Amino acid sequence: MGTVQQRLQRFLESPGPVGDLLGRLEARTGIQRLYLASGSVVFLGLYLMFGYGASLLCNLIGFSYPAYASIKAIESSNKEDDTTWLTYWVVYGVFSIAEAFSDLFLYWFPFYYAGKCLFLVWCMAPVTWNGSQVLYQNFIRPYFLKHHQAVDNVLGNLGTKALDAASTVTKEVLQTLVSSRARLAAEMAPQLTLSPPEQP
Repeated sequence: MGTVQQRLQRFLESPGPVGDLLGRLEARTGIQRLYLASGSVVFLGLYLMFGYGASLLCNLIGFSYPAYASIKAIESSNKEDDTTWLTYWVVYGVFSIAEAFSDLFLYWFPFYYAGKCLFLVWCMAPVTWNGSQVLYQNFIRPYFLKHHQAVDNVLGNLGTKALDAASTVTKEVLQTLVSSRARLAAEMAPQLTLSPPEQP
């Protein structure tokens, strides 16, 4: 247990958004970082279980830090952090799609948003066994490797059909415009030849 507490203490004292914020709060209040972090986690957990707007808070937790870290990864020259956050977003997307179908039922379970928040924190945790790596390697990647050829074929066919439909619509619109112009010219031609010249 001492090693977990030591690692947590090192994390809370390391420079970064969390460490810097806790450092400022510790300097202002005189309360140790560990107690500030523990109190914040307990308050957040209770709010996710019983508070109003827990869905919004849970989605902000699952989106805001990963979005910030993804922007930092894009701007860095390191390729490994790009892969880490791309993996997170793939898992987050699959989870969001699954949740869209099951949310109607899961919403009624007690502590659903607290569990969802813990799941999302596990998926973004900076450890080797984080959720996004585990889920991607064990479930998403094997499924993708098994079915990606069929999906590519379907997408290719849809792309070809969309281009054909766009080409057909464009031809029909152009033909309609040409025939409308010819008809208008034919209707206007007799009026132009029958009108007498104006007298000065």
